[in-house]
Amino acid sequence: MGGKNDRDLVEMVLPDVPAPFPKLELPIQRKKFEEVGFEILREGEVFQPIRFYDIGAFVWFAHIIEWEFPGFSVDKCFDKLLEMQEIIDKDGFVEGTIHRYLIVAKKKS
Repeated sequence: MGGKNDRDLVEMVLPDVPAPFPKLELPIQRKKFEEVGFEILREGEVFQPIRFYDIGAFVWFAHIIEWEFPGFSVDKCFDKLLEMQEIIDKDGFVEGTIHRYLIVAKKKS
């Protein structure tokens, strides 16, 4: 999971929360592998949409991923959740972005 995972969704409800893992990005991690003697065999990075068609589903999601949504609660984020519901009512869903990266490496002989 990359450091930009769900950041747009977090910022919708908790705009002042810093990213919990800002260094989890492919270029940074690739460099760390190389610095300790690994050969990179394969790498890749992807940003894909994640959609919520129901605000209740988003609330469940935010509750179970506490490290991305620290301090989230319906009471605390109620006004922001209403704004998200308005987006769902207008567009049929609210969309965020998942971030994943892959590094396949082997120790140099």
